[in-house]
Amino acid sequence: MMPQASTSPLPNRGAQSASLALAHRRGWRQLMTSTVALKVAGGLFILGSWELIVWAVAPAYVARPTGIVRVLPMTIVSAPVLDGAATTLWAVTQGLAIALVIGTVVGLAMGHVNVIERLLRIYVSGLNAMPMIALLPLLTIWFGFTSAARLSTIVFAAFFPVAMNVTDGARGIPSEYLEVARSYRARPRHIWFGITLPSSLPYLLAGIRVAVARALIAAVVAEFYISVDGLGFYILFQSRTFHHNEAFVAVLMLAGFAILNDGIIGWLTRRFMPWYRAGERGR
Repeated sequence: MMPQASTSPLPNRGAQSASLALAHRRGWRQLMTSTVALKVAGGLFILGSWELIVWAVAPAYVARPTGIVRVLPMTIVSAPVLDGAATTLWAVTQGLAIALVIGTVVGLAMGHVNVIERLLRIYVSGLNAMPMIALLPLLTIWFGFTSAARLSTIVFAAFFPVAMNVTDGARGIPSEYLEVARSYRARPRHIWFGITLPSSLPYLLAGIRVAVARALIAAVVAEFYISVDGLGFYILFQSRTFHHNEAFVAVLMLAGFAILNDGIIGWLTRRFMPWYRAGERGR
């Protein structure tokens, strides 16, 4: 007796191939639209182009990604780099503290008192647009080629973003808030520091974010020009002695400090001011 043929349908290999091709296209499309994948791909492309260009046309001492990776473990824990980073960051911290206090007071005054705003606005805006390096020779005349000139440069660079942002925040307070406070006979200090300053905090944090970046730039530029200890002088010395890989490690440290500061300010804004979302979505 002959066996009967199976009646179950044979798998459609054409349909399976089409399904696999569709799944492959979907996976590739998701990969191409992924933000992380695009960032990684862009970074690898930049690093690869940098490595090839330096290898092809630049001298051997010019910094390249493989050279930076090779010297990174030893350089980042060396005493000159650690001492320079500590010196620069301490100067930046001091300058930011001074600029924060003065800039907040001046910004509140400009935003709350029309006479002060008309008196100072043009000068604050003009000096904010002036390149800080143009003031360095004058500061060295006043303070000499010392760390005091670096500190004054940092204060000058960080003061104006704080003052201008606090001014905008103070002037943006709804008038109803101030009218209610005055109707209850609130004292001026309560209006300034109980209403105006808290309402200006998002603007203040935005100003601090800009001020930190400008303070780091000011510190490095001052160390270039004045030749005082710090990461800026370390970068200058290593570049002039043809140790470009080591110099670039210090540059990466400065970039890391700036990114860390930006992340901390963004976290503080989301954590303690959840009602403020402007500019924070997508972070």
